[in-house]
Amino acid sequence: MMRAIFVIAMLICVTPAMATAWGHYSNLRFGYGIDIPPDFVGSGESDNGDGQRFERPVRAQSLVVWGGNALEGFEDETAERMEYLTDDGWNITYQATTPTWASFSAVSGQRVLYQRLIALCGGSQYGAFQLKYSMPDIATMNAVVERLVTSLSVETSKTCRQ
Repeated sequence: MMRAIFVIAMLICVTPAMATAWGHYSNLRFGYGIDIPPDFVGSGESDNGDGQRFERPVRAQSLVVWGGNALEGFEDETAERMEYLTDDGWNITYQATTPTWASFSAVSGQRVLYQRLIALCGGSQYGAFQLKYSMPDIATMNAVVERLVTSLSVETSKTCRQ
């Protein structure tokens, strides 16, 4: 009986979160796409067409998605991105890199950052996202990070050029 009550209580708590649908963002310029979490509001495509910023102001959470040219190659671009963060006062706490993707997380005070890049066009370009949120939100944001990581992908076949 207690188990049944527990299961019902869990379903009631989970149902509202599942009822809110994720959105999707596609970038035509660089040919990548990513799912966007519920309650994140976009600010519109950037002027140069490389991406967009999404905010969830109630929780002080932000998601920036963008593409770019990796002029010195994908691995160098990844190293530069991590260097920018450390120069900005972020402490890298996790990193994993391969020739086709890279993920890293960092902390600064009570803020957490997770960033992922994927190689596009044989590593001459990339698609990326950066998610920032508060430390108290870590437990709930883990599932969001997982979904973002798995959804960031090459979406269109396009001519690769600088």
